[in-house]
Amino acid sequence: MNGTKSWRAADLVTARPIAHRGRHDVTKGIVENTASAFYAAIAGGYPIECDLQRTRDGEAMVFHDDHLDRLTEGHGLVKNISAAEMKALAIRNSRDRVQTLAELLAQVRGQVPLIIELKSNWDGDVRLAERAIEVLKGYDGPYCLMSFDPDMIAAVRRLSPATIRGIVAERCDDPYYGALPLAKQMELRTFSHVSRTRPDFVSFQFEELPWAPITALRSSGVPVISWTIRTPEQAVMARRCSDQITFEGFPA
Repeated sequence: MNGTKSWRAADLVTARPIAHRGRHDVTKGIVENTASAFYAAIAGGYPIECDLQRTRDGEAMVFHDDHLDRLTEGHGLVKNISAAEMKALAIRNSRDRVQTLAELLAQVRGQVPLIIELKSNWDGDVRLAERAIEVLKGYDGPYCLMSFDPDMIAAVRRLSPATIRGIVAERCDDPYYGALPLAKQMELRTFSHVSRTRPDFVSFQFEELPWAPITALRSSGVPVISWTIRTPEQAVMARRCSDQITFEGFPA
């Protein structure tokens, strides 16, 4: 049971609600994407959604933001510091330190599935995908890789075609996407990348469902998970248009 397609994508991402960045609760000193949050998810039997960023020296670190400032006592971009420098930073409101992907794997040991998001600078650099695949070799637990960036997932498909892969998406109406080249914006909005990414599943913004491209993929047998669900009421809504939820802040 691992990240290859001997383990069905539908089972891996839909069996149970997925803990968004682990089961974090900052009021209890449990910060997102930390060992404490992952232990809490494991204790509840929940699959773990987590994020990877690439450091200056090429390490895959379990961290969501491009910048250090929100969660740590550091400043600046993750890509501009080394893994050792990042691990030395204090995480606010926590006793944890930022983990490498290898340290996360050693912690989880296959106890629950890992839904791993590859963060991207939208510049064609896929070295984070390369590093993640390298670290995951030999890991026996269930896992998959996903990203907003089709280039990342196309790279996963090319480098490790047996690895379960997914696209994270929304309708791309946010001004954030306006900084991307028009061709890239259109690819994201129309899902025309599917011919080169061939995702095994889609993770979609629940408030923007239903949406025709996602409905079509789901009808063709591609499982859809939705993010990020923060109340039981939202969970009811999301489950009408998706096969599983990614949740935080309540016991799903």
